[in-house]
Amino acid sequence: MDKQNKKLIGIDLGGTTTKFAIMTSQGEIQQRWSIQTDVLNDGNNIIPNIIESINHHLDLYQMQPQQFAGIGIGTPGSVNYQQGTVSSAFNLNWNRPMALKQQIETGTNIPVQIENDANVAALGERWQGAGDNAANVAFVTLGTGVGGGIIVNGQIVHGVGGSAGEIGHMTINPNGYQCTCGKRGCLETVASATGVVRVARDYAQEYAGNSQLKASLDNGDDITSKDVFDLAKQNDSLALKVIDTVSDQLGLALSNVAVTLNPKYIIIGGGVSNAGEFLLTHVQDKYNQYVFAAVKDTTSLRLATLGNEAGVIGAASLILDN
Repeated sequence: MDKQNKKLIGIDLGGTTTKFAIMTSQGEIQQRWSIQTDVLNDGNNIIPNIIESINHHLDLYQMQPQQFAGIGIGTPGSVNYQQGTVSSAFNLNWNRPMALKQQIETGTNIPVQIENDANVAALGERWQGAGDNAANVAFVTLGTGVGGGIIVNGQIVHGVGGSAGEIGHMTINPNGYQCTCGKRGCLETVASATGVVRVARDYAQEYAGNSQLKASLDNGDDITSKDVFDLAKQNDSLALKVIDTVSDQLGLALSNVAVTLNPKYIIIGGGVSNAGEFLLTHVQDKYNQYVFAAVKDTTSLRLATLGNEAGVIGAASLILDN
């Protein structure tokens, strides 16, 4: 059976759920399922649970390991590509190197490739989503944090220490908010879901105008980034001010990505991107102000199209590339 006819398994390993898909080599999802990620017991249950789930589903679908070209896994944390290990994925309670590749290969008898989760989302969007299979694409994911993935000539760029594409830790405002990484003014501190709320709380304190967002914050209500965008769409004055700041910082960051890499597309994904065209229009306006003229004509901003499936699709594509 040649590789073209063999199937792929894509796994998107997250802090709360782990998603699985069985796919064709053309990128069509045939089966999908998910399990809770059990981070208890120092994260020692995670790998055995993945192995058990794969073997259980292969039994269920009456499939054999030899029908698969491989398993691709997108994982949080720092990936050592030579050894197939993951070190320090704090949301999985992994504070030591975990032998992801070797253990899952042994447990399933299927070859395994691993990659950072933001990079696999980039690969997924490039292959089956907004990237139109272009050779040069940058992807920025706006979630709990801000991640990035850079694809040049069809290949993920890792950099010498695996930190290429950490767009979330670009310093956008040296006097800005403190970031969990220890620096100040990282893009992540304003453009992540938590960042949007942080900007809203900060601005609400000094805001004197009439605003439903301010009233909610003054009441001590829990708000989300979605609430801020929803109110901005209804022309809430404070919410619009918040979105203006967030879009400004994001537009500035993406203009720097654009002039550094000049990719065909910069794709915006992650939970915050669910604000859709409203977000894109605001970011595009700021990007146009900051971006170098020659780049403006050749690099365009796009919204991601795959949503939650980008991870499993990109993970599966790791097998095609190797």
